[in-house]
Amino acid sequence: MRSIALVAVGSNIPFEHKEPLEMIRMFLSEAAKALGVIRAKSSLYRTPAFPAGSGPDFVNAAFSVETDLNPREVLACLHDAEKRFGRVRQQRWAARTLDLDLIAYENQILPDLSTYSYWAELPLEEQQKKAPEELVLPHPRLHERAFVLVPLNDIAPDWVHPVTGKSVSQMLKSLPKSAKAEVCRL
Repeated sequence: MRSIALVAVGSNIPFEHKEPLEMIRMFLSEAAKALGVIRAKSSLYRTPAFPAGSGPDFVNAAFSVETDLNPREVLACLHDAEKRFGRVRQQRWAARTLDLDLIAYENQILPDLSTYSYWAELPLEEQQKKAPEELVLPHPRLHERAFVLVPLNDIAPDWVHPVTGKSVSQMLKSLPKSAKAEVCRL
């Protein structure tokens, strides 16, 4: 049985003489080989690094993929792709050659609602120090981040968050105008 996964893509530093925009295009053209059938790709966007001042601007996008893989297998494929594109995980939220986040897998909540809620409610200061050791779905901060929601709105505006009950378009609409204005289509 095939499922739909939503993936966010970002890059803000070059790798092997390839600029972030080029790396994202390369990754998107090869993503189907490992993951499944790409059903939709967003536009590409330029966004400020998060948190503010943590590096150069990002190029961001999102895509949906129909896959036979389970969520952990999808995440493993994404991490393998990051490594192929030179990603080294040394510091949380550092500049990166390729950043791939599994945002959602159908309407699954993983590993459970309690763990999801813990990470979704964690204060920003703690988020910078801690990262989950297990896959948490949906991504616990997606509803706060314009750089995820704007591209996601291109491909899945009607996807409904299984915890909040809000669609992508509703979550995007609820963000401050200033946050949405920082996300510029390329």
